[in-house]
Amino acid sequence: MKLQFAMDTLTTEAALELAAAAAPHVDILELGTPLIKSEGLRAITAIKEAHPDKIVFADLKTMDAGELEADIAFSAGADLVTVLGSAGDSTIAGAVKAAEKHGKGVVVDLIGVADKPARAKEVVALGAQFVEMHAGLDEQAEPGFTFETLLRDGESAGVPFSVAGGVNASSVASVQDAGAQVAVAGSAIYSADDVAAAAAEIRAAIR
Repeated sequence: MKLQFAMDTLTTEAALELAAAAAPHVDILELGTPLIKSEGLRAITAIKEAHPDKIVFADLKTMDAGELEADIAFSAGADLVTVLGSAGDSTIAGAVKAAEKHGKGVVVDLIGVADKPARAKEVVALGAQFVEMHAGLDEQAEPGFTFETLLRDGESAGVPFSVAGGVNASSVASVQDAGAQVAVAGSAIYSADDVAAAAAEIRAAIR
């Protein structure tokens, strides 16, 4: 199972510092949506140039113009981009078309999708490399949220998936046990006093 580091910072400089600290312990460097909105495509290019050996994941959360948005992100250095699962099939198919042109991949983020397993099957059939079982920061703060729901959705979908939303050193083994291809850790790493140590701790918990 790969470990993905989601950098939800607002400047390229901060992202470069975080990436440098965590890179020895992670496989995928994710530029969070707030970072891309704040800094634009230059952040993608900067991270890829600094870490050409890592998979660079641009969390675009595309909802429309799938081919166009994916194309510009891939041209900027992204290896994977996200399209929202609530987007239309044509939007996802357009992003996949751009991915095929560049030899890259599309991940469909199922944040906010009510029936994640059903939609997961549909979007993988459209060409998504994998789906992300994702609970955002707002959802995690809602009463009744449980991390186990994401794991059950991933297990029942029967397609390649990642898990994002509450992954840390204590929970990452359960993500692996559920069969995820990728565990996505964000605040558990970037909010730590020692970013490198936090990333190393999560890596060590992956069997």
